[in-house]
Amino acid sequence: MIHAESPALEIVNLRKKYGRLEALRGVEFELSRGECLAFLGPNGAGKTTLIRALAGRTRPTAGTIKVFGHPIDSIGARQALGLVPQDLALYGDLTTRENLVAFGKFHGVPRRELKKRIDWALQWTGLADRAKDLVGGFSGGMKRRVNLACGVLHRPKIILLDEPTVGVDPQSRERIFTMLDQLNDEGASILLTTHHLDEAEQRSDRIVILDQGRVIADGTIDELVLSTVGHSRLVRVRVDRPLTAPVAVPLTVPGNGEQRRTYHVGQAGRELIETRIDDVTVHLGPFLQAVQNNGYQVSDMEVQAPSLHHVFLHLTGNELRD
Repeated sequence: MIHAESPALEIVNLRKKYGRLEALRGVEFELSRGECLAFLGPNGAGKTTLIRALAGRTRPTAGTIKVFGHPIDSIGARQALGLVPQDLALYGDLTTRENLVAFGKFHGVPRRELKKRIDWALQWTGLADRAKDLVGGFSGGMKRRVNLACGVLHRPKIILLDEPTVGVDPQSRERIFTMLDQLNDEGASILLTTHHLDEAEQRSDRIVILDQGRVIADGTIDELVLSTVGHSRLVRVRVDRPLTAPVAVPLTVPGNGEQRRTYHVGQAGRELIETRIDDVTVHLGPFLQAVQNNGYQVSDMEVQAPSLHHVFLHLTGNELRD
């Protein structure tokens, strides 16, 4: 039975120790119903341990996990979860259909429903014409699609995705996310771990960042940007010759009796000028005019909006790498 007001997943004070190593140190967050949540963290942050705990592959040292308001080890809770692992869980010497039959039985899909589910999966993955082909001969992207289908054949209400697009080309990535969007539109809640920050930013409703076994950020991309790096734009300008001195830029500060002040940008001997601008529509023009007034011509310019990449670097000090 599902509690009417409970989140899809509720994780409270989750801890996991391996000897002296504490991989999870009081992790807490929720996954709302119908939400797509990106779960990020640098290598060694504890992401894999958390996914293993959710999938029942390791027992937490302390804390609770609830599925629709019920303990994760209660009847029906596990069946509500679907895991799509990073390592391909397929039988290369079986056909696509044979793999789907095997995983359907593993997940307890009733015999009377199995054929219908498999037919759906073949159409959903776009592999109906490859149903009788051995999976071992498929491309990486095709194997990922079969892997995804095997993980959701029992129609779970919560889908745990561990790097679902690792090692595939951009076209296959787009196809996989189109498939996931369909499940999400049908009401499935999705927890996505990925090393592709663009995927997390574009495909998720909310982002949770884990570092050293703890949640260090939780919110929408706009909330995370505002609370960390702010909404200012990074402006990079390349001029036609090295600066002889920093460029003085006048700035009007709004308020009671608008104040004017000057700030200096650039470094003598360099052709690249970098600065941050809060309001591009107001301050970009005076900045470029000041560069020209100092006798320099702009040869190139880049305006960079704050992104999840900047947030992640600000919070963890790390690039997110495979």
